[in-house]
Amino acid sequence: MTSLIRHITIDCSDAYRLGGFWAAVLDASLHEDDKPGDEEALVETPAGSLLFVTVPEPKSVKNRVHLDIQPQDRTRDEEVERLLALGATLVGDHRRPDGTGWATLADIEGNEFCVERSAAERSRSPH
Repeated sequence: MTSLIRHITIDCSDAYRLGGFWAAVLDASLHEDDKPGDEEALVETPAGSLLFVTVPEPKSVKNRVHLDIQPQDRTRDEEVERLLALGATLVGDHRRPDGTGWATLADIEGNEFCVERSAAERSRSPH
């Protein structure tokens, strides 16, 4: 193998604030060196790292790349409610009456991401 993905980097207006939001989403912590006002903030998880970088331009269009998250210890709907309480907004509700589907949310800077069903919910459904 010649290369590995080291970070997924997300441009934003406040790296520390957005990094803190995502640290809460992922039950992780900001890197110990990160402080308010820093140009960068790093959230490391067992699944990978997110690097937030402050840029002067505001978000202006739909994301070309987005994160899909899967709750590990709660249902999709419980996770959606938890994330809304953290400050996310519901952008698109693709949940179906049979329990399949996903919810599209936006983080506190408007970056879209999806919340999928948990592994336990997937094992109970034929889809």
